Amino acid sequence: MISRRRVVRAGIAGGACLFLPGEMAPAVQVTADGVLDPETIEKYVAELVIPPVMPRDRRDGGTGLDSYTVGVRQFRQQVLPPGRPATTVWGYGSTRHPETFSYPAFTMEAEVGRTTRVKWVNQLLDARGHYLPHLLPVDSTLHWANPPGGVAWRDSSPTFTSTPGPYEGPVPIVTHLHGGRNTEESDGYAEAWYLPDARDLPAGYARTGSFYEVFGRKSAELFGAKWRPGDAVFHYDNRGRASTLWFHDHALGITRLNVYAGLAGFYLLRGGPADVGEGVLPAPAPKRGDRTGMTYYEIPVVIQDRSFKTDGSLFYPASRAFFDGFTGPYVPESDMAPIWNPEFFANAMVTNGRTWPVLSVEPRRYRFRFLNGCNARFLILKIVTAPSAPRPATPALPFWQIGSDGGFLPTPVQREQLLTAPAERADVIVDFTSVPAGTELYLINEGPDTAFRGGVAGTDFPPANAKTTGQVMKFVVKPLTAPDRSTPVSQLVLPPCEPLGAASRTRRLCLNEVNSASVRGAGPRAVLLGVLDSSGKPMPLGWGDPITEDPALGATEVWEIHNLTKDGHPIHIHEVQFQVVDRQRKGQAPRPPEPWERGFKDTVVAYPNAVTRVKVRFDQPGRYMWHCHMLEHEDNEMMRPFRVGMS
Repeated sequence: MISRRRVVRAGIAGGACLFLPGEMAPAVQVTADGVLDPETIEKYVAELVIPPVMPRDRRDGGTGLDSYTVGVRQFRQQVLPPGRPATTVWGYGSTRHPETFSYPAFTMEAEVGRTTRVKWVNQLLDARGHYLPHLLPVDSTLHWANPPGGVAWRDSSPTFTSTPGPYEGPVPIVTHLHGGRNTEESDGYAEAWYLPDARDLPAGYARTGSFYEVFGRKSAELFGAKWRPGDAVFHYDNRGRASTLWFHDHALGITRLNVYAGLAGFYLLRGGPADVGEGVLPAPAPKRGDRTGMTYYEIPVVIQDRSFKTDGSLFYPASRAFFDGFTGPYVPESDMAPIWNPEFFANAMVTNGRTWPVLSVEPRRYRFRFLNGCNARFLILKIVTAPSAPRPATPALPFWQIGSDGGFLPTPVQREQLLTAPAERADVIVDFTSVPAGTELYLINEGPDTAFRGGVAGTDFPPANAKTTGQVMKFVVKPLTAPDRSTPVSQLVLPPCEPLGAASRTRRLCLNEVNSASVRGAGPRAVLLGVLDSSGKPMPLGWGDPITEDPALGATEVWEIHNLTKDGHPIHIHEVQFQVVDRQRKGQAPRPPEPWERGFKDTVVAYPNAVTRVKVRFDQPGRYMWHCHMLEHEDNEMMRPFRVGMS
């Protein structure tokens, strides 16, 4: 029975954190020869694509196992509006159903307590079985997978006698289920990558990462699932709460490029005691076997920024000079990477694989599962009546957030705008019930076209370009076709969020930027995680430094994240769902988590010059990772391994 429950309201100031306004970083304009001017791209002419559900290989009722074979391939897709050139992208799809390869991927549906087995296959091959080079410029001077180094020097920073151009060899991949709670061999560990099983792999190349063989043997022992050249078999036991998860590539030092090329998709976990009953929330969502033209009231929406060349291809910077004008000297004459950009903010918005799409809605409630899939861009989303209205714009409808990364919140939260960092999810209801048919509304973005440092749009930073990155998609209200039988938000009862309990230890961690040690004033050279010593002095650490985070199995700890940089960072801890404790700026009292952060999360924003505390319980033994989810950052050292129950 649905009973009335208090609804938490977070007003317009709560949508973007007011915690830490700071000096503004300049936005880098995407201007280069052959780059498409985003203002010339037609808006709201293509329908929003609602990702269908990924086909299974089989469903075994006896063992409670759902099996998939999912490949990664290169193909062309109409990302820009019809009439413009198609774009070559990468995407996931069922190898038994070639028509399912898509950017973003078809959605994987899973049930709490029922195991999902996925054979992830690297099929970045041409028709002759030869490897395909990357679509985008790969900086091989970083600490990265480094297949040319062979087994001895894989997963390292290679040595060069002259500044190299982009790497053009076979591409490593490994897929991570973001937000899942799985054993180490199924984590998508950055050093468990593998190349395609190509006919022309160069002699001496490492075919797999340092942990591929270790985890492959463990998978065979635990599940009888043997890994073969070009693939890995992961098991997800789906023990968590019903939630909006997603999967994406995670290969060492190349994640930013593989995800930008298209390797991402939703993984929706349903059922169990932390879900709501059927018919309570807006439905249906896509299902297997749906007929063409089905109407959906639950829709996953991934928002990403991308830039394009005039021929329709993806644009991504091929030189460090694009970021800050630094033209060298580069490696080996200095310690500065020649291609890597510390962040990249593209100039066009892509939603579910299309630039500026339109969605027809009825005057009823809709459930949207929003994912910020951008490499580095923070989004501040609003629904407004005019797409180019002066910023900050007046909202036309609120969002009712009912869930975050780790499932449902304790109670719905009304928000006039949604602040989401890269990798964060917001499960929301938008109520169009009172909106007349024929009305046009717009989802806009008021986040900055540069790194986010906290504050309020229009006061502490200029909002995104209102003509381009400040617009996301359009809603057109059409007549109601069927009664809305979902529960009004004011009457929703959501599953409880049990507290994690007392912590046995507090770890003091830090976020750091480091400049060049050989070129005066050049930087950042890299971004690093680290720890504070007993005197509070930061000790920046790289991926290859000894592990400092080694919680005992079953331990609950507080991770105290000291952000010593000028930018906000979304911090992700693999294979756990944690709870935000508080945030504190120096000299101020701690602030409790925002209302929409009071459920379980796997990614949290660490604001500059502040301490963010999260409480984590470690109930899965193994070797995992924690990192910044600004992908350019994690690809250049802002990622660290940790071990659970292995000390």
